[in-house]
Amino acid sequence: MRNFFFCIVLLFSIFSISAQETPKKTTELTEVSITKEKKAVEQKADRTIFDFASQSHLNSGSVLEGLKKLPGLILSDVAGMMYQGKQLDVYMDGRPLNISSNELNAFLEGMPANAVERIEVITQPGAEFPATSGGAIINIITSKKAKSYLSATYSAGLNFTTYDKLRSRVNNSLLLSAKNKYFGWQLNVGQSYRESALWSNITKNENNIVTNLSDTDSDRTTRSYYAKSALTFDLKKDRLLLNYDVNHNNNDANTRGSGFGFTSNDASKTNIIRQDAVATYQRRFDDKNKKLDFKFNFARNDNGFNLDSNIFNAPVLNNTYLQDYLNFNIDYSQGLNILDKGKISVGTLIDDLSFEAKNSGVTNLDYTRRTTAGYLELQSTYKKFDFILGGRAEDYTIAGKTNTTDLIPFKQFRFFPNASLQYNFGPQIFFNANYNKKISLPSTSSLNPNNTNYQNQNVSYSGNPQLQPTILDNYEVKISAFDYAFLGYNLSVAKNKVINEVILNNNSVSNNSINVSELKIHNFNFAFPLPYMLFTKGLKETLKFDVNPDKINFLYIYTSYQIHQLPDLDTKGFWMFNLMSQILLPKEIKFVATYNYTTTGGNYFNYVFKKPYGSSLDMSFSKKFMKDQLSVSLNFDDVLNTSKQEFNPVGTTVLLESKYDTRRFGFTLNYKIPTKNKLAKEDPNLLNKEKKEDSGIITN
Repeated sequence: MRNFFFCIVLLFSIFSISAQETPKKTTELTEVSITKEKKAVEQKADRTIFDFASQSHLNSGSVLEGLKKLPGLILSDVAGMMYQGKQLDVYMDGRPLNISSNELNAFLEGMPANAVERIEVITQPGAEFPATSGGAIINIITSKKAKSYLSATYSAGLNFTTYDKLRSRVNNSLLLSAKNKYFGWQLNVGQSYRESALWSNITKNENNIVTNLSDTDSDRTTRSYYAKSALTFDLKKDRLLLNYDVNHNNNDANTRGSGFGFTSNDASKTNIIRQDAVATYQRRFDDKNKKLDFKFNFARNDNGFNLDSNIFNAPVLNNTYLQDYLNFNIDYSQGLNILDKGKISVGTLIDDLSFEAKNSGVTNLDYTRRTTAGYLELQSTYKKFDFILGGRAEDYTIAGKTNTTDLIPFKQFRFFPNASLQYNFGPQIFFNANYNKKISLPSTSSLNPNNTNYQNQNVSYSGNPQLQPTILDNYEVKISAFDYAFLGYNLSVAKNKVINEVILNNNSVSNNSINVSELKIHNFNFAFPLPYMLFTKGLKETLKFDVNPDKINFLYIYTSYQIHQLPDLDTKGFWMFNLMSQILLPKEIKFVATYNYTTTGGNYFNYVFKKPYGSSLDMSFSKKFMKDQLSVSLNFDDVLNTSKQEFNPVGTTVLLESKYDTRRFGFTLNYKIPTKNKLAKEDPNLLNKEKKEDSGIITN
């Protein structure tokens, strides 16, 4: 057994040298050349980091399309976004988006993936993260490095789908940045135009008689514009950062529908403006391990949704909402002489969220939430062991009213502990065990009594203003080797979990959010890289091979098994498979193919997979030109046209089917305007300055 384990570790070590990594930058100092490498996947103690910027198969379309290709991530219309069985709270550049459901999908669908630098999935958020982060956090980082000279990068993409007609998708973006002795600045502007289609079908099967309740064909147009700006001022050792982001989505859809007792032809329009402003002051000391940060954040979401009947030339829905979010936090950390070495982190936070929803100009939900929090976390190392022990106290005051009644008030003080133990077998090989308690507050999308989706005579959607928070206990154990290989198990126990309920009443289907007493999600996952040279050269020759990270052919295998347990339901598990292969072709052309597959018959929350969810074969060809200044890639997504959703809500005779125009082809390009100044210094990101930059484990 020991020899077998040694061989496995040895194989991991081989691949750690040859795994898919791309050069990050080369700085020339007379005759000395220093090269840093950026890994495609980086496995840290509390998070997994995916490099988007240099992975052509991830950055060829929208952010939403890129996320669906990440191994272990499920993004569905019925239950939102999950990673390895954990519900995800979505952040951008280190700040919570505070949107969910179709608003989140529209936001991510309108942002081009080539505007993203990397994705961080934080599976073990510690005490310094808000307890409201729930099971896990996905942090979408859009920022780049600032240089001490004017630099510019232009990115563009053009894609097509050919189903019932030709549809196009175009995006353009420009990143400008510079720094002088007084201040640094960055400006990232872009636009996206996207034509897409959605076919949905809802049927019921009673006594072997199938009734078509709703069959819709939606032709959609999404127009997105964004600007992300940043200023940074160096004040001796300290630094002041100012950020302002604005996103505008202007979306149209024409939907033709038919079903039991109706025929419809409707036009919908969604207008979303999101603004986000941040001021951060970073106090630094002679002791590099001592840090003090002050951050103030204000974000506003303004959403309008209109649905009109083209047949009757009359309005059907006119729903709006306005959401304001204020946040102020202080974080302090310093080294600590405990065991071999240690670190202490403390901080406090206060935030305030207000949400007002209107139906035809009449306010029918006025909701406010205030959170006050403080945390303390200790980290220490002893020989090959790393320890983390922390706690976070949060006080919640939630209140509000509808146009008919007051909401059930929620005023509680809660304590959320977290603990982590890690044993390091050697460099980049470790075993980790983790526990944390979190809370998930109902999203404003779930609370909103007004529909912001398409509906017809037989199908309706609404929120539930009386939803209560969910308390989660998260457990995880994992053994990881060299970033790419790992074996893990995690369990999430959610009390008072919010789920979507489908109710069939004669020939009418309604969708609403409810609390269930408990939901347990078990997740086993396994990932393993397999270099093809093992089959052609053998293990002995592979060990001798001097591998260039850009010159390796390999297969990356990821698989997981999940089972969702609900009270009084006999639920079944399901398997997920993700295969990713890279092959280097002549002329330094890189070919990447990915395949995703999910087995049927398993329960996903209170739904049953009737068809493989998200089954897709994607391919891309990429090449760099002009001394790597220009990158061009060709992409072919969902080549077999198998990606669709088909669910049966448990306890009903309803079948929900939906299909997007996922089979697409196109190209993307990134052009970095060259500079003559090869000695210019790179400075930290301006568009994003994360509070926590390490893995959570103390390193030298």
